[in-house]
Amino acid sequence: MLICWTFWHFSRFVATRFDEGQFQLRRSNISKEQTLAIAMGLVAAVAWSADAAIKPQVKDFDMSDYKLAWSDEFDGAKLDLDKWDYRTDNKMHSTQKPENVSVADGKLILHLKKEEAGKMHCTGAGVISKRTFKYGYYEARLKTPPGSGWHTSFWMQKHDGSGTTAIKQAFQELDVIENDSNGPDSYDVAVHRWKTPYKSFDGKKVWTPNHEKLSDDFHTFGCEFTPLTIKYFFDGNLVQTVNVSVIEHNDQNIWLTSIAMRTGGNKGVDDSKLPATAEFEYVRFFEPAGN
Repeated sequence: MLICWTFWHFSRFVATRFDEGQFQLRRSNISKEQTLAIAMGLVAAVAWSADAAIKPQVKDFDMSDYKLAWSDEFDGAKLDLDKWDYRTDNKMHSTQKPENVSVADGKLILHLKKEEAGKMHCTGAGVISKRTFKYGYYEARLKTPPGSGWHTSFWMQKHDGSGTTAIKQAFQELDVIENDSNGPDSYDVAVHRWKTPYKSFDGKKVWTPNHEKLSDDFHTFGCEFTPLTIKYFFDGNLVQTVNVSVIEHNDQNIWLTSIAMRTGGNKGVDDSKLPATAEFEYVRFFEPAGN
């Protein structure tokens, strides 16, 4: 409707004709302010149309009720600081540095390095959304780093603004992917209740269908969060369902991170693979159309 209205008014503003080989424009009697409004309407209409065309990448489930509410396609030349904060903690075996975050070639790039910082011998990186979210569908497309010793994640938890993973404000943590890079063909999904008493719900190790390495190519990871259940998806396929009706929920931020960590059998960072990168093509949040 917006597109039709805009083009109808635009057609009143501009008529085109060819006269003696010259392309000419004939102005109608509308004002400059109306012209600007029409132009802005055209831009908004195109943007709205593009957003409406983006849908969750999910198979065998009807996601037609979801509409894109927020995203970052990482198509700029630097991180959009209107959307993101940096992760800046010293945790496990790395210091997370803002300088290790870049945006290039349509990707968010987290640079992983062998260097001294904050009493650590490695540096990692991460970003945290400024906006908070709750019920809806979350999706990111990413590639993990090669070499052992790195814990790369797309996850949600309430951020207290400190740049750290402090849990005082968090009710829940949703892990869409946690990959320990010594296991390049698998990752973990989980739900954690941080509000006392702590409890972990239905964690699961997910294997790639043909044991493809998650560091070799990009894959799509999704999470549908409702008041009753959480569904986790890998490349559009359902891999786990968790009943969360028994725990309290609050708003949460989106985290995209990669840190040095000795979990999942990681015995240490493979220095021979450094420097390395974790890369994200996009992250999106969809909400039900009625919201």
